[in-house]
Amino acid sequence: MLFSREHARFNRRVTNRVVLPLSGWLPAWSVVEHVGRRSGRTYRTPVSAFRTVDDGIAILLPYQPDRDWLKNLQAAGGGRMKIAGRTFDVADPRIVPTRDALALLKSPWRQLLKRTGVEYTLLLRRA
Repeated sequence: MLFSREHARFNRRVTNRVVLPLSGWLPAWSVVEHVGRRSGRTYRTPVSAFRTVDDGIAILLPYQPDRDWLKNLQAAGGGRMKIAGRTFDVADPRIVPTRDALALLKSPWRQLLKRTGVEYTLLLRRA
């Protein structure tokens, strides 16, 4: 499943503003903190993130992997995540096909992600 640019624009302008205060506290709703490549500003972006069996993080990429927040993470080699009320550093961002990330996920997330149809997943290592 791939979301359109219009869907991405709507989420950035409307949905993200609504869910950002809840993200990082509720299951599957997390926050990735990253620094702008050009601006140097710190940004907080809500994402769907899941812990992996090796203590890493998997983030679904329902849009093409050309999002600014993702480019920022890649340029910096990492950032920070807030999941379940805890904030920690992450490093080594790498994009993999979701089918390759499934083996790293715990149940029930593995079954859920298998059904999403999302083509790519971002893997991060806790730093």
